[in-house]
Amino acid sequence: MPRGTLEVVLISAKGIDDNDFLLPDAGSKPQWNESFLFTVSDSASELNLKIMDKDNFSQDDCLGVATIHLDPVFEAGSIPETAYKVVKDEEYCGEIKVALTFTVEKNEEQDYAEPEESYGGWKESSGEF
Repeated sequence: MPRGTLEVVLISAKGIDDNDFLLPDAGSKPQWNESFLFTVSDSASELNLKIMDKDNFSQDDCLGVATIHLDPVFEAGSIPETAYKVVKDEEYCGEIKVALTFTVEKNEEQDYAEPEESYGGWKESSGEF
């Protein structure tokens, strides 16, 4: 797995019921348009987004979880706004729209130099005779 930075843009959700989102008029269709940056290590293969409501006088409630496999964004570099299923207790309970961008960490050990040309198995001489 590559190492780098993953930008997650949390756009919106729909169909998520029994919530107390910060915007009272949002109901089951909240709009966030928030961006988050995460450092990705070698072992990361999925992103789990846990959707919570906000309660003032009691513990916040988990409304569901969206699991996003990261291999497609590692390969493509970015995934445009996409809807992912939100599940709770193995049942569909809505969807969340997310856009992803992955920037590979440039490792100083990686060598991006052009390969040397060779002629008939012999490298071109750079010295004088």
